[in-house]
Formats: sequence, structure tokens, C-alpha cells
Amino acid sequence: MKKKAMVAVLIATTAVGLVGCGSPKEVVLEKEDGGNPLVSSNEDYVYGGDPSVLVDGDTVYLYTGHDASTDEEVGKSIYNIPEYLCYSSTDMVNWTSEGVVMSMEDVSWTSNDTSAWASQVMKHTDPTDGKDKYYLYYCSWDKTGKQCIGVAVSDSPTGTFVDIGAPLVKSTVTKPNTSTFNDIDPTAWIETDDDGVEHRYLAWGNGMFFVCELNEDMTSVTDVNVDGKITSGKVAGEDDVVIRTDGLESYTEAPWIYRRSDENGNYYGDYYLFFAHQWRECMAYATTDDLLSGDWSETKKIMNPTATSNTNHMAVFDFKGKTYFVYHNGSLPAGSGFRRTACVVELQFNDDGSIDLFEESAAGISGKTSTISTMDEVLIAHNPFVCSSADSDYPYKDVAIGINLVEGDSKDFDWVIRSGKADFTNESYVSIESESKPGLYITANSDGTVTLCQDTKASEGAAANQTFKTVEGLADKNGVSLESVAQPGKYVTLVDDVLTLTDGSDKESATFKIEVAQ
Repeated sequence: MKKKAMVAVLIATTAVGLVGCGSPKEVVLEKEDGGNPLVSSNEDYVYGGDPSVLVDGDTVYLYTGHDASTDEEVGKSIYNIPEYLCYSSTDMVNWTSEGVVMSMEDVSWTSNDTSAWASQVMKHTDPTDGKDKYYLYYCSWDKTGKQCIGVAVSDSPTGTFVDIGAPLVKSTVTKPNTSTFNDIDPTAWIETDDDGVEHRYLAWGNGMFFVCELNEDMTSVTDVNVDGKITSGKVAGEDDVVIRTDGLESYTEAPWIYRRSDENGNYYGDYYLFFAHQWRECMAYATTDDLLSGDWSETKKIMNPTATSNTNHMAVFDFKGKTYFVYHNGSLPAGSGFRRTACVVELQFNDDGSIDLFEESAAGISGKTSTISTMDEVLIAHNPFVCSSADSDYPYKDVAIGINLVEGDSKDFDWVIRSGKADFTNESYVSIESESKPGLYITANSDGTVTLCQDTKASEGAAANQTFKTVEGLADKNGVSLESVAQPGKYVTLVDDVLTLTDGSDKESATFKIEVAQ
């Protein structure tokens, strides 16, 4: 059984008083409304996917495309991303919205104004005036119906970014195309080699992986063979855009270049290429000693598909001595692969530089998890599962919760106690989210079952089903009982080792300990 270092979170057993004659007293539990997602919550949410990050001095800037799809559009699998949003933080916990940094309405070469697909911002000194400028590399559809890589420029990391007026890389350069969207998801990297030569790398691709070097202006591709035109091929030093897909196992999209650095900021070791892997999208990486010509290491998967989104996209970066891994999922109410949100975990390297498989997290880097147990300290968990690769298995809505479902030290025992979705102002209301499967909540269903479910509608009914009133334990005032807000008078109860709703007459089985991890 999992080792525990816990303290009780029953902090106000008489704060609200009697609800009515014979009714148990309401109690208030410590809640965790921080952690993940990074910049939104169940109460006030803005969807945004394909996160990227720029660290500039003591500030982290987070960029997302603004997912504006409606529920109806989601059902039809439609992206609606009209603009890029920016958020800033100096501690990775508290975030400030910097608003819209570029609207697709202001880009002349695109075929529509709702396709602000993945982007990354880089800082570089303008060789013409010696001033720092910021370059937003992004992708969208051109008027021929093909995805292209674009670039926009700003004097500030918070924009407004102004497009240069034409694509930086067109699909006519990266022939032969295997689809109309090979040219998406740009990532960039700048460093100076041991000979003092600066290299400005740009990489991208769906189904195919491309990499090139940029000129010092950051807005044009280097003509390596000096033939007056930009073409692609597989030979570094001869071809301007190098196709590097060979050796990347099940490469899908969303590349991100990263290299480790020491305490003085000096880079060392191989380059990491993080990317989306397989479908539904996992996260994986491979390494190389040369971005243009080096062999790829064996691809290693580090994150399974998320529980709420079919796609994923990461940003890996260093900040104040730690390495972070930002990704997206659909964990907000009505979230999905078309209504996404940015999350973060700390990335851990082994001594040899490898990275082990890790899970997404509801608590993230700043939140607290809790455990729920019977009064004799048997922990409650949801049924363990690895998120499926089959789209037809989503959304998850009937995952069993109870005891004796999980063995050993598992995050499936961990929960995040949120403010109640049905009424965020009611201190005795809680919603309980899975730590290891963010976006899935303990839910009281109309048929009396209690399961782990995703809130796919963001409706009042869904909020009520996922909200419980916390009251003094029916069998023990030192414990807690959970009364359904959607079905008053019904309590979460352990019946035959599985949670269900009852009238609470079996008081012992309807009384629990809820404790927060220290």
C-alpha cells in the first residue's frame, strides 16, 4: 500500500452549521484550485492549445493558439483558432494575461482567419540596428490550400507581431509532399558553436521532419548551396531544407528542439528532439549530435495520450535551475482536442540524460494532492488504465472507483480537491479530480453509480453531478461524508468495494478520511 505523509484537511466542522433538523453539519475542506491548467480554471476558462514558451530574463512567456471552437464545431472536428494569446510569469505559478499578440485577420497570405496553428517565439538581435527583436514562427493555410510556415516580428515578446507579408517556407519547397499539412508546427533553436559561429535552426513538420538554418535576419532560409533558390533534400551541406524523418520512429508532428545547459548557461551534450508520436498522440524524444546530419538515437516514449485530448504539443525549457515540460490536454469543462489548455510538469533527467515515462498531472508543479480512504485507512482509487489509442474509447465516463483496484505506489490513489463546480462560492462544495487523469472527476450518475467521468458539456447538470457537499461523517464526526448536489440526500458509499450512491443508512460505508499530502 502507498506510503503516506498526510495531515487532515477537515478544517471547519462547525463553520456552516445545521442545514436542517437532523441534517449533518456541513464542513469545509482545504481545496486546491491551482496547479494545472496553468492559465485557466473550472470557473473562468479560456481554451488554448499548442503551447510554446520563451524565457526572456526573469520572465516566462507562454503562447497558445486561442481555441474558439463551439461544442457543435467540436462534434464536427473543426479547429477554430483565430489568434495567438500570450501569458507571462516570473514564478511559473502566477500568470498574467498579455492578451492577443497576433490575429490571423492581419495576415495577408492565409486562406482563412481561423487557423492560428502551432507557433514558437524566438528572441534575436536585429543586425540592421542592433536592437533585440522577437520572431513568431507559426503555420497556417495559404490560398492554394497548403499549410506553410510563416514568421511575424515584434519589438516586444507580448506583441503585436507583424507578419512579413509572405510565407517563410511554402509547400512547394518541401516537395514531394505526403499531405497538404506537412509544413506545420515550427520550432527554433539558436546557439553559438565552439568556433564562435552562430547557428539559427528552424525545424517543423507533420509526417515528415524538416530542418534548416536561417539567415541572420531570422526571416529567410539560408541558401546553403548558393544556387539562388531554396530547395529540400536529404543531404546536409547540399540541400537547404534537410528532410530528417528517417530514424524517427512513428514521428507524427509537434517537434521541439532542446539542449541541456549547465549552471552558467552553457549548452552540453546531444540535442533532444521532442515530438508527438503515434495516434492518439503520445510524447516521445530522440537525440542527435548534429541537427542537420547526425544519426537519431532510438525513439523513447515519455508520455501516453492524455485522458481528454487526441493531440498533444510540448514546450521544454529551463527556468531558475529547473527544466519544465509544458503540454496541452482537454481537462477544462467541455475540453477536447479542439478545446485545449496548457499544463506543466517538471522534467526529470536520469544520470545518463535519458527520460523515463511520466504521467500528466492535475496538481502540476504547485498544487497539492489528497487521498480519500475508509475510516480504517484503506485508500480509494480509480480503476487503473493507460489512455487508449482508439478515438472511439473517448470520452471516458464510466471508470470504476473503489478499493482493491490498485496495488503498490500508484498515482491512481491521488486526488485533487477543487472548489465545487456547481457553486464556487459555497465553501462546503467540492469537486474531486483525478491527479493522474486530469479532467476526469468523481461523478454521481443518475442511475446511482459513482464513476470517474469527463465533463464534456460544461452544463449546469454536469457541474452538479460532479459536485458534492462535504458534511460531518455520518458514522464518525472526525470523518467526512459526501452528499451529491445533483441528488440531495444521496451519499457516496462504498458498496462491495466500489463507490456508489445510497441513502447513507450504512453510515460506516459512507464515511471517509480526506487528507492532503504534506
